[in-house]
Amino acid sequence: MKVVIFEDIGVRWLYPLTLTHPAWELLWGMSTLVERIRRVFTDDQIILHTRSYLVDVLREKYNLPVNMVPDDTTLFVNGRLMEILSPDIIPTSTEEQLLLNDAGDPIFAIVSQKNLVHLHDKLSHGDEFTVDDFNFIHTRRQVKLKLAHYLWDYVLSNASAITKEFELIKPTLPDTDTTYEGVYLINADSIYIHPTAKLAPCVVLDATNGPILIDRDAVVMPHTAIEGPTYIGPGSKIKIGTKIYEGTSIGPVCKIGGEVDNSIVLGYSNKQHDGFLGHAYIGEWINLGAGTSNSDLKNNYSSVKVYLHGEEIDTGHIFIGLMMGDHSKTAINTTLNTGTVVGVSANLFGEGFPPKYVPSFAWGGAKGFTEYKLDKAIATARKVMARRDKELTTSYERMLRHIFDLTRTERVSFS
Repeated sequence: MKVVIFEDIGVRWLYPLTLTHPAWELLWGMSTLVERIRRVFTDDQIILHTRSYLVDVLREKYNLPVNMVPDDTTLFVNGRLMEILSPDIIPTSTEEQLLLNDAGDPIFAIVSQKNLVHLHDKLSHGDEFTVDDFNFIHTRRQVKLKLAHYLWDYVLSNASAITKEFELIKPTLPDTDTTYEGVYLINADSIYIHPTAKLAPCVVLDATNGPILIDRDAVVMPHTAIEGPTYIGPGSKIKIGTKIYEGTSIGPVCKIGGEVDNSIVLGYSNKQHDGFLGHAYIGEWINLGAGTSNSDLKNNYSSVKVYLHGEEIDTGHIFIGLMMGDHSKTAINTTLNTGTVVGVSANLFGEGFPPKYVPSFAWGGAKGFTEYKLDKAIATARKVMARRDKELTTSYERMLRHIFDLTRTERVSFS
């Protein structure tokens, strides 16, 4: 079978990360959904589906077909799927059927070659799917599988995802007998350190509550304490004296310092100074200035409310931190309230708490905002990416320009 990883209308509630990423590209546990799919299926089976303005960037990144109509019986996988893909989860039958969760959202669909015509326009145009698009499928059944509805769903379940994924991939990890002078390992059987990773003396890795995996070329500097379950991605550097608590996943080529608790950080982002990051999900190419801290617990211990698309959403949880989109930045000593949402390419500075919702391309803080001029934002992004030997391509620039236009109405009140 071919495999299509599709986006449905639920991606809008995974804001702001899904402004620049398809849902299936979001880190959860030790990998993204597309990486987990690639473990199970060969690349010549996989087709990616996403919104049209992301297509060219993703083609450059993955070298996989995007928004292509398959020519054979196809397994459709919802890009918001929150499951570590073991063989007992993925449907193996070629019988045409639709698998739904308890809320009636599509999880998997197996579509015969002749019925792919019903999905041709959605696939080729990159429009988000709805369950109604699969109405031609008569065989339906419910499955006890989870979809992400909000970014905090990933954050709050990240510890268990790391644990499950570690157990799944542990037999496939290359052997390592590397020893590190002065490094203290607690429950060493649940700790994996890639042979190319470097650990300095006076590092403590405590896997009492769950596994720790430190990936290739990562560097952990002295006097760092890491509590599992935690994942440190390839090429990331953990600075001197860092404290990382359970449920944390750090993507590739990040610099991390201070105190981090139960948070997810995508690639190429820096939080390398003192300050607290808790129950947060932050995107790529972010820089949090020295002393930046977010609150993840209200003083009255009530459930945290988050603003998305003009709606106030009661999360039902008391621990919710920062959700920040790609290329955003904070100045030194920036303080952020519980459940703060910051869009793409925003710059925050000044005393006091900025609003709990900061639009994309906003420039300012508690005392007000102006619009971050698009050409200046792109010039800064180009410089930042070049520092990591990454090119801001023409396709990437078009994506940023589209997002600027897409979010323009959020900035109409700026002076």
